[in-house]
Amino acid sequence: MKKIKKIWMTGVILLSFFYSGLIAAHGNVPLENDVCVRMMAGSMVHLSTYQPQYDPQAEYCTEIPHEGETFWVLDIIDHALRTMPIDIRIVRGSGDSTGDTVASMYSTEHSDGVIKGAFNLDKGDYTLLVTGVGIPSFHYEYPLSIQTTNYTNLFISAIPYILAFLLIAFLTDKFLKRRQMLH
Repeated sequence: MKKIKKIWMTGVILLSFFYSGLIAAHGNVPLENDVCVRMMAGSMVHLSTYQPQYDPQAEYCTEIPHEGETFWVLDIIDHALRTMPIDIRIVRGSGDSTGDTVASMYSTEHSDGVIKGAFNLDKGDYTLLVTGVGIPSFHYEYPLSIQTTNYTNLFISAIPYILAFLLIAFLTDKFLKRRQMLH
């Protein structure tokens, strides 16, 4: 019985270790590792999107859970980019700057490093194009998925539950076999 308790405790500790790592996946990461940051030639921009009508506290990057009104904030981290005009366009499809433009904005005043706005998009894939108009010019792309399922993230979030189920099944099997041997 002591051996089963040791195996059980080891399993619980391992599962809590793996699960806690998944919880902090986007939280306290350096800007260089943040999936919402784009870098080019040492310059960085950061995109945040919000849908307060569904979840007032949630912040998204490129995978937006619902179609409809979405607020976005573009943080211009590099001070050199704050003085140049910024062209922002949302095109239908992925990665093609010649695609059908759905929304656009041209900003010349963003000395505080923040450009914000809102867009209303239907379900599907889009690309947010950010271009710094100057010498040299800078170009960043954010693929946006509106109300689509990312099966990779879904599978990764299910891993702790699958492991817990397998561990419980294994321990139950061992316990029942041991119990049969004693009777």
